[in-house]
Amino acid sequence: MPASLVMLSHPMLAPVEGPLAAAGFRTARRWELADGERPAVRAIVHAGEIPLTPDFLERLPNLGLIACVSVGYDGVDVAWCRARGIEVTHAKGLNADDVADHAMGLLLASWRNIVLGDRIVREGGWRDDDRMRPRPGLKGRKLGVVGLGAIGEAVARRAEAFGLEAAWWGPRPKDAAWPRAESLLKLAQDSDILVVACRADASNRGLISREVIEAVGPRGLIVNVARGSVVDEDALIAALKDGRLGRAALDVFAQEPTPPERWADAPNTVLTPHSAGSTVDSIPRMVAQAVENVRLFLAGEPVMSPAPA
Repeated sequence: MPASLVMLSHPMLAPVEGPLAAAGFRTARRWELADGERPAVRAIVHAGEIPLTPDFLERLPNLGLIACVSVGYDGVDVAWCRARGIEVTHAKGLNADDVADHAMGLLLASWRNIVLGDRIVREGGWRDDDRMRPRPGLKGRKLGVVGLGAIGEAVARRAEAFGLEAAWWGPRPKDAAWPRAESLLKLAQDSDILVVACRADASNRGLISREVIEAVGPRGLIVNVARGSVVDEDALIAALKDGRLGRAALDVFAQEPTPPERWADAPNTVLTPHSAGSTVDSIPRMVAQAVENVRLFLAGEPVMSPAPA
């Protein structure tokens, strides 16, 4: 077999070449990979939201590891991979606090019209009567968290500091400091603000459906820091335009980059470019864990952060 190659799956991961080279690994880029190099690929360093199709993976006959730099790995069919002897790892919990911080930033920016206020000041639209049309405060409002993993728990803890009353829903009960709603729909009905922080997979595509969106209602806010696939984006945009949903603050989208024209007429939105988990603190930890998983795998040792099945 040719000397092992570690393949980078996407141009955004080009900066990972340096740490891989420093660890002694030969790298290849998927977007430049020659057919003759395919048998040498033993591991892929991957951004988990990007699809890796079985058709592509089957053309890498000696692949044994997909090391996701990200926490999410929804672009990878873990069961399919493991059935073929390919391990999948992810950055378990390494950026939960950063994502939760960003979720609270989106929440505040939307709920208190901070982005709109900035634009009004910069464009010379400041009017004294605007101060007499105030937004509601946060203290005592109801916050629903969809998915109480590391990110969801971090959001709920932060929300309490703002005086929000937190509850959550997920498909499996767990011991938690906050009450679990009897259903997702009931959580949405009872929430002024719904934060989507669940793991994305094939089972929850479109989980935040038209019914759930309308349950949050014309005075409510939906914040999504999970994956775009979890929310029915068409239904969300339609509800915003029709006034059936009050506000949306999103860091993730059905298509990324999301087409700007898609949001041109969608009112009361705050949008960021899938940047919640990207900080100078978390990125080095995530890269280091992926590189260590590659090292362990190629050394024949157990990996440190396998993705849940």
